[in-house]
Amino acid sequence: MFKFLKPGLIVISMLILGFSSCTKDNDPPPPPDVDAPDIDNKVPLAHAGLHHELKLPIDTVYLIGSGTDSDGVISAYLWSQVSGPADTRIQNPGAATTQVQFNQSGLYHFQLMVVDNSGATGIDTVSVRVYPNPGADTLSLQPSHNDKEVHIWGNPNLDESWPGSPEISADAWTSNGENVFVRAAFAFDLSSIPKTATIVSATLSLYSSHTPSNGNLVDANFGADNTMLLQEINQSWVAANVHWNSQPSTTVTNQVLIPSTNLSFLDLSIDVKANIIDMVQNNNYGFLIKLQNEVNYTSRIFCSSYYPDATKHPKLVVIYKTN
Repeated sequence: MFKFLKPGLIVISMLILGFSSCTKDNDPPPPPDVDAPDIDNKVPLAHAGLHHELKLPIDTVYLIGSGTDSDGVISAYLWSQVSGPADTRIQNPGAATTQVQFNQSGLYHFQLMVVDNSGATGIDTVSVRVYPNPGADTLSLQPSHNDKEVHIWGNPNLDESWPGSPEISADAWTSNGENVFVRAAFAFDLSSIPKTATIVSATLSLYSSHTPSNGNLVDANFGADNTMLLQEINQSWVAANVHWNSQPSTTVTNQVLIPSTNLSFLDLSIDVKANIIDMVQNNNYGFLIKLQNEVNYTSRIFCSSYYPDATKHPKLVVIYKTN
């Protein structure tokens, strides 16, 4: 406001409002002090190595990578596949040098990421061209709605087994306070392979379900020891007739032990060459999966041939030579 005391003299009086700083009880606390990022850190350089070519049945290469950092050191490596057929096996993805196994011909690209001691990353890629063996054939099977597949669920007094489940699994859990166990049987049509054929390689791929309807409904893999067994079935069976008390029998011959994992999701590429040789030359009744130790609250859950994403269905790739 303005107050006139004398002509030509103005005294300005100001009303000063003071505000005190306060916070509401439900305000979030201030963020903790964090170290400021090192804006001067230089990005490391990744070196994925030379491009490769190979011809099946040679099916393995070594990817030799390295990294350099002008103002620090490389603290981590990570290999990943970015293109090409999906059924490769990177043996040591966290090492600078790793072995990679291929099951079919095609052009593949792999990425190497390096991380320096300040957390900065650099990437580089390398290609691998795999040529088919002119003397070999490849049978790749990934059926949808496989009529030779069944989800086996229950115990001697309870059964909810059924074909058509979106997942196949090996687990042990409880339902309404009662112990229940889950196994799965499935088979592939190998009739196009002559009995006299030489099996060069055979790989079974199983893909973790990211929408599990068994177990804890969150993690495909759960439990302190979820070691799993893949066994050959040794008798004829019909999916619609399989129940807990009438599941097909198996043999431990050529049994494959799949180690336990603490990862929530883990796709598998399983060497089943010995199993396929036996199935082609003798009888093909397929596979059964189950836990090695069926202890409660343990699971390995995979997509079935009824899973909505067809790229996640169980897959079998067999390379063979006709004699």
